Amino acid sequence: MSQEPTTYSLFLFLFLSHGVSSHTVPNSRQDLHPLLQKMAEEIIDGSYLNALLDLIQFQSSHVWMDDLSHRVLAYLNSRNVAFTISSLQAAVENHLEQRLHQPQKLLEDLRKTDAQQFRTAMKCLLEDKKDRLDLKDIIIDLGEIQERALQSPGVNRSLLLITLERCFQVMNSLECVEILGKVLRGSSGSFLQPDITERLPRDLREDAFKNLSAVFKDLYDKTSAHSQRALYSWMSGILQTSSNATDDSVSWVTAENLWILGRYMVHLSFEEIMKISPTEIGLFISYDNATKQLDTVYDITPELAQAFLERISSSNFNMRNTSTIHRQGLGLWALELFPKVLGLLVCFYDDLELLDATVAQVLLHQMIKCSHLRGFQAGVQKLKAELLDIATENQTLNETLGSLSDAVVGLTYSQLESLSPEAVHGAISTLNQVSGWAKSQVTILSAKYLAHEKMVEAGDTASGIVEIQGAFFKEVSLFDLRRQPGFNSTVLKDKELGRSQALFLYELLLKTTRRPEELLSAGQLVKGVTCSHIDAMSTDFFLAHFQDFQNNFALLSPYQVNCLAWKYWEVSRLSMPPFLLAALDNSIADEYTVDIMGNLLCHLPAAIIDRGISPRAWATALHGLRDCPDLNAEQKAAVRLKLLGQYGLPQHWTVETTKDLGPFLVLFSGDELSSIATKFPEILLQAASKMARTLPPEEFLWAVFESVRNSSDKIPSSDPMPGCHGVAAPSSDDIFKLAEANACWALEDLRCMEEDTFIRTVELLGAVQGFSRPQLMTLKEKAIQVWDMPSYWREHHIASLGRIALTLNESELEQLNLSSIDTVAFLTQQIEWSPRQAESILQGFLDDSGYNIQDLKSFHLVGLGATLCAINITEIPLIKISEFRVVVARIGTLLCSTHVLAEFKRKAEVVFGDPTEWTSSVLQELGTIAAGLTKAELRMLDKDLMPYFQPSAIKCLPDEIFKELSAEQIASLGPENAAAVTHTQRRRLSPLQLQSLQQALDGAKTHSWQDAPASAGPTRTSSSRSPAGAPLSWGLWLGCPLLVLMAKLLW
Repeated sequence: MSQEPTTYSLFLFLFLSHGVSSHTVPNSRQDLHPLLQKMAEEIIDGSYLNALLDLIQFQSSHVWMDDLSHRVLAYLNSRNVAFTISSLQAAVENHLEQRLHQPQKLLEDLRKTDAQQFRTAMKCLLEDKKDRLDLKDIIIDLGEIQERALQSPGVNRSLLLITLERCFQVMNSLECVEILGKVLRGSSGSFLQPDITERLPRDLREDAFKNLSAVFKDLYDKTSAHSQRALYSWMSGILQTSSNATDDSVSWVTAENLWILGRYMVHLSFEEIMKISPTEIGLFISYDNATKQLDTVYDITPELAQAFLERISSSNFNMRNTSTIHRQGLGLWALELFPKVLGLLVCFYDDLELLDATVAQVLLHQMIKCSHLRGFQAGVQKLKAELLDIATENQTLNETLGSLSDAVVGLTYSQLESLSPEAVHGAISTLNQVSGWAKSQVTILSAKYLAHEKMVEAGDTASGIVEIQGAFFKEVSLFDLRRQPGFNSTVLKDKELGRSQALFLYELLLKTTRRPEELLSAGQLVKGVTCSHIDAMSTDFFLAHFQDFQNNFALLSPYQVNCLAWKYWEVSRLSMPPFLLAALDNSIADEYTVDIMGNLLCHLPAAIIDRGISPRAWATALHGLRDCPDLNAEQKAAVRLKLLGQYGLPQHWTVETTKDLGPFLVLFSGDELSSIATKFPEILLQAASKMARTLPPEEFLWAVFESVRNSSDKIPSSDPMPGCHGVAAPSSDDIFKLAEANACWALEDLRCMEEDTFIRTVELLGAVQGFSRPQLMTLKEKAIQVWDMPSYWREHHIASLGRIALTLNESELEQLNLSSIDTVAFLTQQIEWSPRQAESILQGFLDDSGYNIQDLKSFHLVGLGATLCAINITEIPLIKISEFRVVVARIGTLLCSTHVLAEFKRKAEVVFGDPTEWTSSVLQELGTIAAGLTKAELRMLDKDLMPYFQPSAIKCLPDEIFKELSAEQIASLGPENAAAVTHTQRRRLSPLQLQSLQQALDGAKTHSWQDAPASAGPTRTSSSRSPAGAPLSWGLWLGCPLLVLMAKLLW
């Protein structure tokens, strides 16, 4: 039985205790109000929920008198019910707890309530205020009942079903819609399966219909394509019925109806869009919230977008008609306003004739959001390039920087270096919105921004550092951070923090704040909470603010999660949560079981996926499996078989089925995918685009390749190169669409590529991870053909090569002009250089630039990247400390040799002091540099610092040094660092050290809770069968709901 306080489950116990303490017990049943008699009968029948509802109803219209409890007790006695206080308490607790953990029975109970009880239950859900029933000295906390109910997915599901079944028959439709909104917004989109939408009422009042439509708009991204289509059909059916359209020539799609449809407007057909009257579309665009709505139509197709743009242009809104705008006295602001009202439609704007630079800049700025489109990025990139040309006509880069949208990512390092500090400062809000920056680009821009602040503040950069937002703040070195005052939890909320920054700032602010709870909700500052901080939290504080950790789960390290789990287990002593009990069963009986399993669904054995999930549960389970990032081969095979059994071969799939199963397309063979490639090529391309950082199966890539090739114009060049007659070489559009599937090009195709195509697409080709060395060699030869020998290549040529540059031999690298760090930085974005290649690049830069090691600036060190590992260790002391300390964290990402890391460690001592003085934030900042510690220095480190080594540093520790760690230090590594221990490192450990390593892998306690008995916590018996780098054990996950989420990160 849970020891957590549950006020609602104790109310009858308190109620009767009050009665028993009375000295006088009335005998007559007639003294008791009929509603309380009914309540007493329900207590006798064991219908405790009904009894509670009757009590709430009675209290709502009567004053609770002191003697009422005595009368109820007398009534129970007169019915010969022999309840002791303890037995009644146990019965009530058990019943109501079961209804939370077995919500199917709650649904049955609610179906059996009478109309008044049902209304009372529903009104309890509607109350936002924390209502309490005050029965003199007895308190019933209705707010707690509501909170616990709405936190349970299964209870939410039951409430959804009962609301659809009964609410609209017995209550006001607005109230029912409000209840549906509460339940649905607290759920996953899996609740809204097509069969649920079929139960939606079709005769709602207009205001109730609008409110419910708003709920569905908010849930759009959580629902499946099938459900989206079903909800659109429900909404459009009601709108068409209520419209005044008398024939097909008049559209039912009015401005108001477009607003009601919201995201669902993308399901309108092309014909329906083209029938919208100019007046109505113009009115819709003029709505204050129209732009916000159009900003969210992520799944709109080019055809539908063009249709909407055509209708908009047919109204009074016409961007090209500048003379009309000026005649109407609207002025230049109207030209700039136009692109802003188009939302994501701007991504498909193709009427570029007569556009001037001002409007092109506004269009580009609006196109930042185009990356959210689901597909069609080839056309977006083409449009951006055309607009960029228009936007920069007759203007300097300093003048246009803030108006170039995310096209600024394409600026070269030399262009960024040419920017003035004032220009960077003025454009910082735009630059912060842009993703995809290279490391050296961020370093240069951050330096420019801080240079401006130094000029403004006469050398005091404190306020400037505080003002830096987003990812740029992460570039502030720990050295600079430690020197700056003025930080508080409020200014840190919107900043991206490195873990070393967070560790330092949390410790700093904890000493000065009067409200430590504010630190836990201050954005990424939670990264800095250590196990000692968690251990020091009182039980009340920890439980009261545990939700802050859950809300920021993605920011927590595995070690933090492990510490939280132990603390949670220690202070709450909860019995095993029901979702874990469900996971230990061998079957998934229904959707309720799926609800309570949560992310454990991703770790179901293949056998259960194949045979243990019932048909009733499958739709909900499939919705959850879509989000599992790392299913193993057996799980994938089981999912594939289930999909074939339910939907048949892909050739029979509908567009909605294909969209819903997009994440699973990689599971099918090339033959099975051929029909998808023919019918729904864009869905296939969208699925492929989401796998940009992975290497999908070869058959999947070939299906994407064939789809693009079959849809493109394969016209041989009219003037082919020798040996290329009849070869349909790759086009620019093909290459952009294919992404990773470009790896399927034959060597002949790449060799015969037209020069203009190569120039336009070389950066895309250089980013393909799956190219073989012969393919990269062919592309290098193409570069030499187009640009001449490497000695003639300019910076932008080298910058665009990407992985193609990896095939440059030492002689060719020596030919390059590496006088600019910009050039070197482009080369060092690749990490696959051989030691001899790296040495050639480093020496080439020093020779061509004329720099000595002691001349290198911080951005030089960052730009050199992994080639720094080729530096002569005798030259490392020559690096200026003032430059080194700014980029310590960057250098700490390099996987250099032990000797090089040892020299960098010596420089780190100059910055951060003796290793015995290092803190957790320093260890995090140093990264792999910490692997340069000597045996003696490593042994002297406090065990509590061990979790703050980065895993990369653990891997870099030489075997003979790693084995010098004490058993206690190894046990304190934490799960993530323990998993980073290499096989050769393990082989040098003693049996006692291996046992400690297993404890770290299992997440065993190593801090102040260590004295608890082994059986008291969520651990398992250590097993020698766990390999190096093994994921955390099942036993660990049984301690805390938070750990189930952790599995998604580590497994």
